[in-house]
Amino acid sequence: MNFYTEVKEGLFIAWDAIRANKLRSILTTLGIVIGVVTVTLMGTAIDGLNRAFLRSISMLGADVLYVSRTSWFIDSYEEWLKVRDRHDITLAQVRELEKQMTLARAIAPFVDSRRPVKYKNRNSSSVTVIGTTEQFQFTSGSAVAQGRFLTAEEADGGRPVCVIGFDVATNLFQQGPALSNKIKVGQQDFEVVGVLEKQGNFLGHFNLDNQVIIPVKQFLSGIWHDPDFEIQVKVADLKSLEDAKEELRGVMRKIRHVPPGKEDDFAINQQENFISTFNRVAGTIATAGLFITGLSLFVGGIGIMNIMFVSVAERTREIGVRKAIGAKRRTILVQFLIEAASICLLGGLLALAIAWPMTFLIGQFLPATLSLTVAGIALLVSILTGIVSGFFPAWRAARMNPVDALRNE
Repeated sequence: MNFYTEVKEGLFIAWDAIRANKLRSILTTLGIVIGVVTVTLMGTAIDGLNRAFLRSISMLGADVLYVSRTSWFIDSYEEWLKVRDRHDITLAQVRELEKQMTLARAIAPFVDSRRPVKYKNRNSSSVTVIGTTEQFQFTSGSAVAQGRFLTAEEADGGRPVCVIGFDVATNLFQQGPALSNKIKVGQQDFEVVGVLEKQGNFLGHFNLDNQVIIPVKQFLSGIWHDPDFEIQVKVADLKSLEDAKEELRGVMRKIRHVPPGKEDDFAINQQENFISTFNRVAGTIATAGLFITGLSLFVGGIGIMNIMFVSVAERTREIGVRKAIGAKRRTILVQFLIEAASICLLGGLLALAIAWPMTFLIGQFLPATLSLTVAGIALLVSILTGIVSGFFPAWRAARMNPVDALRNE
């Protein structure tokens, strides 16, 4: 008898045994169901968060460097104490950087503040007002849906014009045209020259469509006189990102008069900072989830092993007859392994049937979708749990002496 025939015969015998003991098989699978549901939901949530994060973080641009007074991520109170007294980055320093940087395609100052925005009798509260230049269109990757972006002349001259986000345009103008109308930002009037395309949220919290972009000089004169700037630097070529980063660091040290041997009094942030931090957090969550899942599957596996020992004991005489008429140890081993794996596979399928609607519920709070990859991994884990749990009972059955087995009553 070849291996294929043994597997085929083992499947028939296993399914007959499962059907003959339906209630016991169902109760046995409960531990596996709980474990596999945990595996599925954890994998679904992590997979959804990963995809949502990468989609959101792509807005930062892999080829854009962000210079600010402090790092985006401060790990300790001691580090915060070290950086809190650093001098602000000024507009004059941004202008100097524009003159001296050679590996940049675009350099834009960035400063923002929350302000109410009004058009006639309609209001939008807590809108993000951004002060910047025409270069911001390139560093941020913003696309204009209607009208145009700020021009260099408007940015330098400080003419009261603005580009508004999709939600601001929808809230203030509803079905009417936004272009050429004047809105009040704080206490100052600005003419709308452009409306941005819809961008969505950044990391699920920051609404990129609820913003108004104005010339930086208008921002300084009417909203905030001495802010701490961030500088956005889009490199000319992604391949030269590290060279551009080193040049940026050297120029900023020169502009900010940092003596040789002293550490930088500014930070250069980039997309990679977010990704590495997220990977650390996601890794911790995955480890904790794996531990919990492992406990659930371990308990389920113990149940499978116990039932398989009972099954072997009940079918001792059957095993003796099969061995007496020529069944090999391998044949008996495969039969009971298939039975254990089949029970777990049923548990895995039932778990997926439970996890699928639960994914929709989780999707109301987290970006979760049940992918084929996660479903496949869940079923594979089920089968492997069955094989591992059923191995010792199957090995015991395979090593039985046929004479002793036939004497069993």
